[in-house]
Amino acid sequence: MTREIDQWLLDDARTASGEAARQSARLDWLSVTESALDNGGDSISGSVTAIFATADQLSANPNDPTLRSQFLSSVDESASAFRRTSASLASAANGVATEAQSAVDQLNTDLSALTRVNDGLRRARTGSTNEATLLDERDRLVGNIAAAIDVNVTYDARNAAIVRTPSGDPLVDGDYLATVTLSVSAGGLLSFGIAPATSLQIASGRLAGLSDAATHISNQRAGLDSLAANLSSALNGAHQAGFDANGNPGAALFNFTGSAANMTAAALDTSEVATANAASSNGNMLAFNTVRASSGIEQNITAFVAQQAQATAAARAQEAAASGRRDGAFAARDAIGAVDLDREAADLLRFQQAYEAAARTIQVARETMQTMLNIF
Repeated sequence: MTREIDQWLLDDARTASGEAARQSARLDWLSVTESALDNGGDSISGSVTAIFATADQLSANPNDPTLRSQFLSSVDESASAFRRTSASLASAANGVATEAQSAVDQLNTDLSALTRVNDGLRRARTGSTNEATLLDERDRLVGNIAAAIDVNVTYDARNAAIVRTPSGDPLVDGDYLATVTLSVSAGGLLSFGIAPATSLQIASGRLAGLSDAATHISNQRAGLDSLAANLSSALNGAHQAGFDANGNPGAALFNFTGSAANMTAAALDTSEVATANAASSNGNMLAFNTVRASSGIEQNITAFVAQQAQATAAARAQEAAASGRRDGAFAARDAIGAVDLDREAADLLRFQQAYEAAARTIQVARETMQTMLNIF
């Protein structure tokens, strides 16, 4: 039995598959991150805008208890929005880590299966059906491995696959079988290795895409914390510059300890809203508009969300290009070695009809001969 293959097309398809898997995994989690940051009316952007809007309304009637209550509610909702967004990003980070662990487990399973296929190839008779089946399974497993990480693949005299990392570390080589490991930092960053202590740098495949996504989510979590810090600092300072209904200096509006996940609104009652300054009963609320412009917090949040949207759009375009490249490489590979079931079905029908036609010809010839013999 002879297998129809083109080794260059096989290698090209493997490379294209790895890059497509990377872009697909990255896009999936960037889309999740985009949803977490731009959650419609519950977004951090909308909640911060609501604070300034209610402050503006309160400045027109600073003694109205309902408006004072609305102002405090908007502060509380903004803190809640930051906590929800932080929790969503933390959940995304955990999701990436979980998927990465599953991918590493599957990779180790495929590496182990490849060693068994290699052992079978060393025992198989050359040109046998068993060898052809094992070669197909070898190529399938190598393709799965390359879709997970970037590898260099060579073959020994018995066509057993030797798989190494681009840096030359063996994963499968003869009787040697490596175990790939995963570590997750406190910030959600992923790092890979080969047990017991060899670092593994991955530039392609699903694991590379998950690593990219984990890094991106970690950066977005840090960015969210920075926005929360800026908002707390700006509004706490503005509120503490005024005086409340009892003539006391304003208290902090937010409790912030370094993370948006722990950001809360201070427990104030309506009389503790510092609407006044030394000049008038609404002077401090009027000053909030100045803070709105000088702090730039709304513009910073808008830019933060817009940058995420741009990153997701770019990832979507890259994923589409990589998928198209993969599909083209697969089509070129399959044109040489794959079985076209439609063509096989058509050929089967054609052979069946040819057989029936031949059988009918023989039957007619037999009947004609018998008729001629019966004459005599």
